[in-house]
Amino acid sequence: MKFSGKQVVFISFMLFSMFFGAGNLIFPPFLGQSAGAHFWTALIGFIVSAVGLPILGVISVAMAGSFNDLNQRVHPVFALVFPFLIYIAIGPGLAIPRAGSLAFEMGVAPFLPEALMESPVSLFIYSILFFGLVTWLCMYPSKLIHLFGKLLTPILLALIAIIFIKSLIDPIGPHGAPKGNYQISPVFQGFLDGYLTMDALAALAFGIVIANTLTAQGVLDNKKRSVYMMYAGLGAGLLLTLIYLILGYLGAASSSLGQAENGAIILSNVMTYLFGQSGTLLLGIVFTLACFCVSIGLITSCSQFFSNALPRITYKMWVLIVAVLSTAIANLGLTQILQISVPILGMIYPIAIVLIFLGLFDNIVRGKRYIYISVIGFVAIFSLLDTVNKTFLGNKWSNAFGILPFYHEGIGWIIPALIGLIVGYLMGMFKGDTSFPEKTA
Repeated sequence: MKFSGKQVVFISFMLFSMFFGAGNLIFPPFLGQSAGAHFWTALIGFIVSAVGLPILGVISVAMAGSFNDLNQRVHPVFALVFPFLIYIAIGPGLAIPRAGSLAFEMGVAPFLPEALMESPVSLFIYSILFFGLVTWLCMYPSKLIHLFGKLLTPILLALIAIIFIKSLIDPIGPHGAPKGNYQISPVFQGFLDGYLTMDALAALAFGIVIANTLTAQGVLDNKKRSVYMMYAGLGAGLLLTLIYLILGYLGAASSSLGQAENGAIILSNVMTYLFGQSGTLLLGIVFTLACFCVSIGLITSCSQFFSNALPRITYKMWVLIVAVLSTAIANLGLTQILQISVPILGMIYPIAIVLIFLGLFDNIVRGKRYIYISVIGFVAIFSLLDTVNKTFLGNKWSNAFGILPFYHEGIGWIIPALIGLIVGYLMGMFKGDTSFPEKTA
């Protein structure tokens, strides 16, 4: 079956909505305000990591055939453990509960009386309603292309376009002076900010949803499915880039409205300036839609993964399990969630990045399994030790780790990855490397 251009656009809209959550709304405005006059150059670095890495992740999975095929190139045990960690981290362990909590805080709480706003009962009732609707829609994943492509994504894009046009009609103010590292190296700092969005993890996880959606639409050939996944990734990347440019511009222009601690406050100030009190309502709708779309995408991808890994439990039952867990954790409070989940995310993210690049350059390292094992192994050991250092040892080892280039900037794993590449190549040359298993259907 051949997809039309219109269908490819709908798939791209679907993938964009799955990526674009509340965090993606918050980071660019904060970058824009912090970078000030340097925001264009800072945004280049941000887009490279916040858009480039996730889209490369989708392409890497598409080239491999599936996320499982990509993981199998390392080791069968890795193919079991690493995806599990990813789906827990971006699923009920952090991302889904956070989306529900933020949707309440930005979309409902501002309109409640103070007593109800601070009451845990309000969040409990809202999270049940929010995840109940998400669960119902996740029960029919083959229909997501129509839900995202024809309804939710166009509405979200239209709302952001309205905000941007209004900001052009009523200019907010001049760009402020750059702060911190944005004064010296705005591109590099922007790259690090985008790196911290952790969308590369979601890219690996969402591959299964896009592949299953294409299959349900009649695309049964593996090569054609991979090509359409790449098209969807590029299309979603273009949309993300456009939205980040708009949000970064709004943040850069907001300096005259006062400095803010985070992007949510910046957007609130901007919306109040542009639309008055109705701006709070419009911003709440935007946040709610973004959180709603991401929750659907994450619950669907997690449930499809776990139903494949543990087929005794059906996909629909996994939807219920993930939704119930997410509802419960959302009511525990974000502080406790972050204390547990953020170190795990920081540990697995470098592994995801090097896995993506190994998959992209598979034509060069094809058949050299020791390279996959060695690179992933060295980066995993470094990430584990660094996580222990930061989480349990109060950074006692930071001076030792500091000899690694870019460690203090958050990407000290680059040297271990290069060492792993050299060691893996030499091991394969002297021991005789093994080939990868055949791709799964």
